[in-house]
Amino acid sequence: MEKLIVVMGATGTGKSRLSINLAARFPPDTFEVINADKMQLYKGLDVTTNKVTDAERRLVPHHLLGDLDSRHGDVSSAEFRRLAAHVVSDVLSRGKVPVLVGGSNSFIHALLVDRFEPDVDVFDGEVAASSELRYDCCFLWLDVAFQTLAPYLSRRVEEMLDSGMFRELAEFHGQNRAVQTGLSKSIGVAEFSRYFKEYAAEEEEVRRGAYKEAVRNTQKNTWQMAKRQMGKIGRLRKAGWDLKRLDATEAFKAMGTTSDDDEDSGGKRWSEIWEEEVVGPSVKIVKRFLEEE
Repeated sequence: MEKLIVVMGATGTGKSRLSINLAARFPPDTFEVINADKMQLYKGLDVTTNKVTDAERRLVPHHLLGDLDSRHGDVSSAEFRRLAAHVVSDVLSRGKVPVLVGGSNSFIHALLVDRFEPDVDVFDGEVAASSELRYDCCFLWLDVAFQTLAPYLSRRVEEMLDSGMFRELAEFHGQNRAVQTGLSKSIGVAEFSRYFKEYAAEEEEVRRGAYKEAVRNTQKNTWQMAKRQMGKIGRLRKAGWDLKRLDATEAFKAMGTTSDDDEDSGGKRWSEIWEEEVVGPSVKIVKRFLEEE
């Protein structure tokens, strides 16, 4: 079967980072990334949906990233299967290795299983996912203990808001989108909608309180999404998917206490742990996978 690498994990666990790290460790033009994140399929809200930057995209080609107009409606799992399979075939035809990256496990499942039934939800607890896949897959599963991931996700929401997410959400709200599809379902849109509707013109103290509430709700809903994603990954493992677990917990713990810019206090520590416990093992796994007949 055709070889495919899959980088999966809950939101915020470093999937995009790892895919770019892998591309840097192999000869140029070895890999091309295919996005499997529902919200990142659509154009717009680049900071809110945490898309990779243009500079990062130049390091390795990316597909299905910001290509679709969400005003045309949601992309179903069946539609993603069709779109992504076409990209996989194109990448393989050019002698490259596709790397599927994303946190939308329903999309990953839809693309990879040999027989996909669009009307059956394998994540609802009633039906088991199939272990019969139509590609030869190497699964890299980034795992971070939730008690470590949650505070990181909270900090990330605040950093994203400071880096352009708030402006994006304000502009998006100003477009008066009545149809709740695609990007409108991104975490942050609904949480800030009340702020923009009711409090944006209020006096500063009232506005500040409403803003903090919107931030808290965004953080809480991000935690809940991470938990759901972890649960879905657990179901895929139970179904027999051979997920190679990469525990990034220690790297994330160090990330919360050090900075790469802080040389004197061991600021390289988190990136060294990431390299030793995530990137290094991933490179070995992928090399073995690609060398297998």
